Amino acid sequence: MSKIRKGDEVVVITGRDNGKRGTVLRVLDSGRVVVEGVGVVKKHAKPNPMKGVNGGIIEKEMPVHISNVALFNRATEKGDRVGFKVLEDGRKVRVFKSNGEVVDA
Repeated sequence: MSKIRKGDEVVVITGRDNGKRGTVLRVLDSGRVVVEGVGVVKKHAKPNPMKGVNGGIIEKEMPVHISNVALFNRATEKGDRVGFKVLEDGRKVRVFKSNGEVVDA
């Protein structure tokens, strides 16, 4: 079970995009995440008429290392660390370290 999953709202805690918030679009095996609106770079794309790809300069979201993002806690309005807890019914859930609130509904 991973601490940050697809669809989570995260805040960037270090780097060029420090303080930006966004939703996780993908979690990669290499320990990186693609966050909406974070790590945006301009790439030069060659046209490919066979695939219907236009050429030009496109903006693309690049992966950010998972250690550079923190899960956004709505109660404290800040990024927070995440831990795990096993409930009485046997379910393993994610909890915020600051207030112990359950992340998963």
